[in-house]
Amino acid sequence: MAEFWRFLERSAEETTDPARRLDWLAYRLSRVSLEHIVDFQVHLNAARRPIDTYAIWGAADQIMDGLCSGDAFWYFQPWLIGHGQRWWHHVAQNPDNLADLPAVRALAGRSPREWADADWPHWEDLAYVARRAYDYSTGREGGLDEALDARGHRMYFDPEPTDQPWDSDSLAEIERRLPRLARLFPRHHRRIV
Repeated sequence: MAEFWRFLERSAEETTDPARRLDWLAYRLSRVSLEHIVDFQVHLNAARRPIDTYAIWGAADQIMDGLCSGDAFWYFQPWLIGHGQRWWHHVAQNPDNLADLPAVRALAGRSPREWADADWPHWEDLAYVARRAYDYSTGREGGLDEALDARGHRMYFDPEPTDQPWDSDSLAEIERRLPRLARLFPRHHRRIV
């Protein structure tokens, strides 16, 4: 897992552009053994688990002004992972810590309607970079799924939060659970409970 984080963080040192980072990751992954490509996917999936919670989903929803659907949260997770182990761990400890992340702070004070596509907190394609490298390395599609199955690794493709749901539409709950995000991203149109 430590190598996974070093590799991912190294890609951010090479470039901050998400598409170029993906190209860098895919190229480098395609040059290692198939076993290591599978390891990357396994570690990426493992990194999702601690942040696949209703608590973090509610925080992402607060940032996105109520626009964080299941798909949006699924794409938010690799975006957060892409910021590196330090930020991932910081947010996993407390979802309100998203308020410390510079990329989140840069969104404050603007409506999501004003965000450029590159500003949105999502990075769906990171979830497919190992598949891309595996297909390139083997010259055929679908091999990564077979390799994961052979390891007994279960892939999941939608959020499966591991904690109790909460009312992320309630201003009182938001202010209690996410006080810093509530100040950065006020949601006045929500009902107060």
